[in-house]
Amino acid sequence: MKICFTAKGTTLDAQTEERFGRAPYFILVDSENGSFETIQNPFADGGGGVGPKAAQVLIANNVKALVSGQVGGNAQEVLAAAGIAMYTYRAAGSVRDAFDQFTKNTLERSV
Repeated sequence: MKICFTAKGTTLDAQTEERFGRAPYFILVDSENGSFETIQNPFADGGGGVGPKAAQVLIANNVKALVSGQVGGNAQEVLAAAGIAMYTYRAAGSVRDAFDQFTKNTLERSV
């Protein structure tokens, strides 16, 4: 399963980003083998309405779960309609830490 983590950098050791739509990067991790790819969020510096646009990036990349600190209402609607599960990670940790918590099933499911 492909899981998206919002991040401030491009590696698994990057700090997580609290905001979904404004996250500089999306790190997509394959939960089966731990491989990952990084996508720069093209909407991070955009005007209003970036959440639903960023959600389309996840949909286009076949993401099944999102781990982020905060997801706006409009983005939540788009993600939920696409069947993407959303989990909250608010600690000031790395993507690796968030992935570890995800695999241990200790994250709060937000929607």
